[in-house]
Amino acid sequence: MHALPDGEAELTLVVRLPWEDVARLGQEAGRLAAQMRRPVTLEEAVSHRLRSSRIAAHAKPAGEQPPAVTSSASVSSLPSRPPAEQARQAIDRINGTAGTA
Repeated sequence: MHALPDGEAELTLVVRLPWEDVARLGQEAGRLAAQMRRPVTLEEAVSHRLRSSRIAAHAKPAGEQPPAVTSSASVSSLPSRPPAEQARQAIDRINGTAGTA
């Protein structure tokens, strides 16, 4: 972790995510890129999502706790598939080529 000139801190960490969550982050990056009219990295999309969640959590009335978030909370239940197939489908979704092969 190190301090940034704007008064914030930068923290580097490693997070293990299911491919479906990676695909959702790719979709979020695509939406953010369209909104900002420039390319956006997955790291920027994660940072934006975390900041948006933090702002939304602060906007709630006092005493109200945000729901606990688990890694599978935002992913629908899918049938079990081999990891290689999950990876291919997630990458296809990120690239916008799902179902065109």
